[in-house]
Parts: sequence; C-alpha cells; structure tokens
Amino acid sequence: MSQVNKHDVKKAIEKRTRRLEALQQPDGSWRMCFEGAILTDCFYLITFTSFEKEHATVEKLKVKLLARQRDDGSWSAYPGERNGSLSATVLAYAALRFAGVPAAVLRTSERYISSNGGINKAHFMIRFMLAVHGMVPWPPFLKFPMTALLVPTTFPINFFQFSSYARIHFVPMLILLNKKFKRISKHSIQLDHLLYEDEWDDLEDMRAPFRTVTEEWSRLARLPARLHRAGYAYAERYMQERTESDGTLYSYASATFFMIYAYLALGYEENNLKIQQALKGIHGLVNENCNGIHVENSTSTVWDTALLSYALQQAGISVKQPMIQSANHYLLQRQHTQKADWQIHQSGIEPGGWGFSDINTNHPDNDDTAAVLRALTRQARDELTTKRAWKKGTDYLLAMQNKDGGWAAFEKDTNWWVLGKLPIENAEDAAIDPSTADLTGRVMEFLGTYASLKKDHASIKKAVRWLSKHQQLNGSWYGRWGVCYLYGTWAALTGLAAVGVDPTAKTVKRAVNWLKAVQHEDGGWGESCRSAEVGTYVDLSISTVVQTAWAVDALIASGEQDSEEVQHGVHFLLSEPKLQASIDYPTGIGLPGQFYIRYESYPYIFPLLALSHYQIKTKS
Repeated sequence: MSQVNKHDVKKAIEKRTRRLEALQQPDGSWRMCFEGAILTDCFYLITFTSFEKEHATVEKLKVKLLARQRDDGSWSAYPGERNGSLSATVLAYAALRFAGVPAAVLRTSERYISSNGGINKAHFMIRFMLAVHGMVPWPPFLKFPMTALLVPTTFPINFFQFSSYARIHFVPMLILLNKKFKRISKHSIQLDHLLYEDEWDDLEDMRAPFRTVTEEWSRLARLPARLHRAGYAYAERYMQERTESDGTLYSYASATFFMIYAYLALGYEENNLKIQQALKGIHGLVNENCNGIHVENSTSTVWDTALLSYALQQAGISVKQPMIQSANHYLLQRQHTQKADWQIHQSGIEPGGWGFSDINTNHPDNDDTAAVLRALTRQARDELTTKRAWKKGTDYLLAMQNKDGGWAAFEKDTNWWVLGKLPIENAEDAAIDPSTADLTGRVMEFLGTYASLKKDHASIKKAVRWLSKHQQLNGSWYGRWGVCYLYGTWAALTGLAAVGVDPTAKTVKRAVNWLKAVQHEDGGWGESCRSAEVGTYVDLSISTVVQTAWAVDALIASGEQDSEEVQHGVHFLLSEPKLQASIDYPTGIGLPGQFYIRYESYPYIFPLLALSHYQIKTKS
C-alpha cells in the first residue's frame, strides 16, 4: 500500500470544511437528520389518524412505509436484517391497517406475523399502543400499584432505581395499564386473528424471578384508595414537570405519544391545551429531508453541533472564526441551569450539563456534556463567560462518575442489576443505565486531552481499571450507543491514549491487533447492527465511512499512524466511496434489536476527525 499523499489529505479536509460552512444554520447550529426506527412513524400514523389531524403527513408516511415493505411481507429494523423484524412488521401492519390500508394489500405481512409467533412476540411498547386503540386486549389481571411511585428514594426499592429513560416512558404507560384505557374510534380494527392466548404472559410472569420486588409492590396495592389516587396525581405532575416548551415529554416523541393517551385516561378532554401542545410538538419533529419523510424521536441538534464544532477546530479552523464563534454561542445557550432528576443520585453538585436535542432543558447526558466541553475548550481559555460554563460542565461531568469507575449515559449509579433482568424486552438496555465502554472512553478522552487529567488522577485510575476489566477476550470493547464493537473500541482506545496509557500496554495492543484483524480488503471497516443482538462482533459485507473513521482514529491515537492498516484506511476515506449504502447504514443505537439510528452528521464528523488527526500526527 502506497503512502498517503499529504496534499490529498489537506484538500479533503478543506473540501469537507467548506461543505459544513454552507450547511450551518443562522443560529450557529447544524440541524441534521436523526433517523431512527419506524416506531415513531407508525405511532404518528395511528395517533394523528385517531385525532383526525395532519392528513397530508399521514398519507406521505403511508406511502413511505409501503415502499419499505420487503418481499416476504416484513419490515426490517436495519438494512440487510436477515429475516426481517417481527416487532417492526407488527407495528407497520397495524399502523397501515388503522390508517385505512385494506387487509388484502397486507396479506403477506399477516402470513409473516403468524409464522413468526404472532403479535404476542412483538415488543411490549408496541403491544401497549395497540391495546390503547382496542386492536388487542389489555391483560385482565396485570396491574402496577401507582402507590409505588410514592415510595421515598431513601427506601431500598423505589421507582428512581429505574433509568431516567425507562421512567419517562413507564409513568404514562403505567397509567394506561392500570386504567386499561381504550380509545375506540371509527378507525379501530380487531387483530384477534394474529393473537395467541398467552399474549401478555411475559409481563404476568414477572413474579417468579423477582419475588422480593413484586411482594413489596403487592403490599402497596393493598394500601387505601386515597393513596392510589395520590399515585395518579404524582404521575400527572411527573409528566407535567418534565414537559418541554414545545409540549414534548423529555423531548422524546416516543414518550409523548404515551403521555397524550395517559392524559385522556386521566379524564382530559381532547381539546385540552396540554394534549394539543403535545400533538403540535410531535408534528414539529416531522422531517421531510430524512431519507424521505420521517418523524424524528427527537432532534440531535446539540449533539451534532458540538461534534461538528470540535471536528472543525481539530481540522484547523480557528476558534475566532465566525463559524466556530456562532456554533459555540448556540451551545452556550443550551447549558442546563436547573436541577432535575439527576440530583436524586448526585445531590451535591450544581447543574452544568447539556442534553441531546435543541429543546432539551431537564435531561442532560454525559456524552453530550463531554462533546460540548470539547467544542468550548479553546474559547474558554480566553473568554471569561465560556470559562465559567466550561468549569461548571467539567465539575458536573466528574461528579457523574459511577462508583464502579465508569460513566453511564444519563445519571449516576442507576444500575441495579435486578432491574436489568426483568423479563421484558430490552430491560438490560433501557431499565438500567450502567457504565459503558463508549461513555467511559469518551469522557476520559475529554478529561485527558482538555482537562489535563492523566492516569495518576484518582477518577482516571478508576476509569482505566473499569475499562481493563470490561475488555472483551478478543481485545475489543462493546459500545452501547453505537455499532458496536468498533464504536466501543474506538472510544476506549482514544480515552486511554488521552490519559497517558502507554501504546505498548497489553490492553492497548490487544485492541489494536483486533482492529487490524477485522479490516476489510478495501481498507475500510464495517460492522453489522446484528452485533448488538447476538452479543459478538458480526462483520458487515460493506465498509462504512463512519466505522472506518472510528477504526482509523483509534489506531492513530494508539501510535499506529504509519502502519499499513492506517494508510489503507485513510486511502479509503479519501476515495469518498460512491456506494450510498456506506453513508446510509445506521451506526447509532437506541435499543438493540429495535431502534437503530442513522445520523446524517456522522459521515461529516468522523472522517473529518480521522483525517485531521492523521494530518496532525504525520506533520514532518
């Protein structure tokens, strides 16, 4: 493999920066597509059909869904999924039928659903939505005592031991479950022919492995009725206090859909302002330039803007340039100023984090906080207001380290393993928020590079130990929020390098050798979304520009910039592959097996970072 021409690298970096300058919005942000699962499209179809709203959008979503149906009648969770996705197919089928598509058009989908276990095997969130609209029955006996929400957080078993992501969805869903709420309309259809008798058995069987928890909850169920009413009142306040200015719950469309029906179950009229604002907020997430039309689960504006500002600065754009000044001004306006649920597990610190979406004010996360702080670092050296914001954010990030030494996505120490074993889909991924290799590595990379904390610092020592303990036998790390082992290994290696771990360390060498071993012949790397489902690395038949950039960047951080593998990888990035699948393949994860994400920003961000770091490391 010939050596990379440095002039070609410089030209590629300049070309990418010009593209990004043209895409920047007047407020300094970059507003790019956050394309997730079809769940939000289907929930929108059902909800807005039920409320007789936004007919044009409903019709466009119907056309899109029908166009994405596979020959066997199924829909997939990601491109190239072997046998399709039962959950996606159940939801798409139900949404299209509810929105008026005749059953005769969807016979192949019915056969697919029947032959793959029926509706009872679909994800429980989907079954909840179908039950709300009378398409399937609610379980007759299953209830969750609303008094459980009143248990103080000082008790061993309390609701705040669930992750923030789980709580914000569970609260409206529990209202619906306990009230067995149904919204029957002229659009309602019966799907009994696709049901089995044991449809809700997975939820009813929760008792067996969790007797201690369920026995405590059953005692709560025997408390006086006034306390149960207090539980409903608490749930109502819980939703209201976490509703953003656009009417969405925590800025998630998925949670907002359930909140709308929860309000109806509590007796709200359809024309109530809170319901109408929520509908308007969801409609505001419709993006017609997202591989066609798509209902984003939230925007990714803060995340994209932070990473792009940082990447451009790494590419040599001065912090004094208007492009960076404007981006950083936008980011400074989005720093959180109010205490929120995160203080329950870490009460001794002031607000200082950032959230993911443009509208997010009360749900900060550690990955976004670290990303924004990277973008602000250079400006903080010279500008007092930015320095103060940077200091608050860094203090917040350090304080959110888990007791085990790693970092989680949203809160501190919400990782009670029992909840991760609940017999419901994705419990381990959503019910708890444990430390992950990608979060730990990314926070370490910020702290090491930009806060000058090295491996002898107490917090960093704990983090390095955590990463060493959780390295896979083959040398890789599993990344929770990206696909998957390539993402986790990139984050871990760049984090270890930033805090001063020697490239010759056994942990680093094992990871480097693994990355080299899974490189494709074309110089790129590619990993299938299937890795998240089977828990081991699954190679993708194509190389993707995003995953190639991660691998190249990780190797450069580990001192491999002159290696044949990096040269080959950089050649791949410079060639700007014409294969659209390389750009469009989802490389983010929301819920393994269910919700994969295509970030429009990623093919801009990560190749630019990898090429810039290569240029920096190979300057003569």
